[in-house]
Amino acid sequence: MTDGDGWELEPGDEEGAAVMGLIGRQLRGWRESVGLRASDLGAALGYGEGTVYKVESGTRIPRPEYLDRADEVLNAGGRIRELKEDAAKLRYPKKVRDIAEAEARAVELTAYGNHNLHGLLQTPEYARALFEMRLPAYESDAIERAVAARQARKVIFGRSPAPALSFVQEQVTLERPLGGRMVMRQQLQHLLDLGQLRTVSIQVMPTACEDHAGMQGELQVLKFKDGTALGRSEGAFSGRPVTEPKLLRILELRYGMIRAQALTPGESLAFIEQVLGET
Repeated sequence: MTDGDGWELEPGDEEGAAVMGLIGRQLRGWRESVGLRASDLGAALGYGEGTVYKVESGTRIPRPEYLDRADEVLNAGGRIRELKEDAAKLRYPKKVRDIAEAEARAVELTAYGNHNLHGLLQTPEYARALFEMRLPAYESDAIERAVAARQARKVIFGRSPAPALSFVQEQVTLERPLGGRMVMRQQLQHLLDLGQLRTVSIQVMPTACEDHAGMQGELQVLKFKDGTALGRSEGAFSGRPVTEPKLLRILELRYGMIRAQALTPGESLAFIEQVLGET
């Protein structure tokens, strides 16, 4: 949940609670070092005394402006402001943080999607439409939090050296107008733009394909600099993430066949452009 005072940690997020606890203790230490009461700091920051106590006890994630202002009021010389990055990450569920951390380390990513576009390929509007379709329904603040988390992962496209990114998408994911016609037009144009990047390959699996290696569902494999890898497929190994080489080989074999059966990258971009013109 979120409101004007900040965000609550996701229930059961022990890692986030530990980080927020450390941040809270530092903030309390700075406040006490200058002899301010919680009510005085709250008044200076424009927040209630209760919010100050919640942040300092590690049960409330502060907004960036809270930390900026606290740095000034407590004369911390930028050391409180430096906590913003760690605090900002806690806004996102642990599962999302784990995905982002793995993607940040990856030197190669391969992914096949059959229901909707891969999260790294999504525009904010397309992602928002997907989250608005979830049942049970998400609250508005939860939707915006989820969209922000998904967009934050896109830093992978700007990394140097850039990882090799390969995506195969079912044709239907390009033709189903999730979010409406304009949202889909923007999304298709975004795919065309990404497809121009030298380190990004986007391929389309035609619906008319009679021999299909992806019938066990979505899959993804991340490879890391140290030679290890992490893979997952919704239709294999009970859907759990795997790191064992013999299991990863199965996923890599399957993805290799999917790529071979799909349109080439050049043919795929031409197809996406055609769909855009018809949308």
